[in-house]
Amino acid sequence: MNLEEYKGIYVFIEQREGEIQNVALELLGQARKLADQLNDKVYAMLFGHKIADKAKALIAHGADEVLLVDAPELKDYTTEPYAQAICQIIRERKPESLLIGATTIGRDLGPRVSARVGTGLTADCTKIEIGEKNEMLMTRPAFGGNLMATIVCKNHRPQMGTVRPGVLFAMDADANRKGEIVNYEVKFDSSKFRVKLLETVKEENDLIDITEAKILVSGGRGIGNKEGFAAMDGLAKTLEAEVSASRAMVDAGYIGHERQVGQTGKTVRPDLYFAFGISGAIQHVAGMEDSDLIIAVNKDKYAPIFQVADLGIVGDAKQIISKLTERLGK
Repeated sequence: MNLEEYKGIYVFIEQREGEIQNVALELLGQARKLADQLNDKVYAMLFGHKIADKAKALIAHGADEVLLVDAPELKDYTTEPYAQAICQIIRERKPESLLIGATTIGRDLGPRVSARVGTGLTADCTKIEIGEKNEMLMTRPAFGGNLMATIVCKNHRPQMGTVRPGVLFAMDADANRKGEIVNYEVKFDSSKFRVKLLETVKEENDLIDITEAKILVSGGRGIGNKEGFAAMDGLAKTLEAEVSASRAMVDAGYIGHERQVGQTGKTVRPDLYFAFGISGAIQHVAGMEDSDLIIAVNKDKYAPIFQVADLGIVGDAKQIISKLTERLGK
């Protein structure tokens, strides 16, 4: 493989029902920073049907060129059509790097693509940097989050990585940025389409995704029981916040997995993060340490959570939640 033939940082733009997902804009922002270091270009791959009106926004968010693949086969996500489209682009365009969001779609698509084109994939990256030899350094947690491993794909291209939503920052949209929108035609092999989407059933949920919340009230073992979570819920309503939790509370059945913060949950970056009764294990901290303001409450004054907190209170979490709700309610 002649590595010098491979150029450009490519970003898979995830869209659902025609709406660009935030993780795609976060990836574009990081790709723009990396490309500026390498004096390279950023290419956005936008797949779907009747979504051409979304392409211009990708240029405003950092792309130099948008590869628009508009086809009925790509209206809804299924693995085979999307994998065929992305593999055709890789073989024809020879990208240096490819970034995909570590969502349910990205975690399905990334491994399939890397296997077909014969390259490596670093899953669930938390940091992406440029090395001394202009190679991509992709960092991800290893051994249950107890250490961070930096992975390099030396001999194969593209260098592929999936990145969790909320880890990176999208750049501010610049309407004056110039770029090119290319209508790219994919030759599909429909004989390999073994799966058809028959129906989409949506679960009604009036809760805001915790990755979108401005304020999070999060509980750990120190909350202890359902009554503790009910008290947190009262505080959250007073603050117009969302409730989240550590893994221990999810495993105990007090709250759903979609509300879990941490390495095996979601990465959040709210304006204000309350950590009630959370010890601060590295797996949890990895999912919330970039919050703007962290307020931690724990009985143990030596709890690791205080090392990342902006404000720490040593005391009983349940008592403090009660007093705080009463005071703020006034």
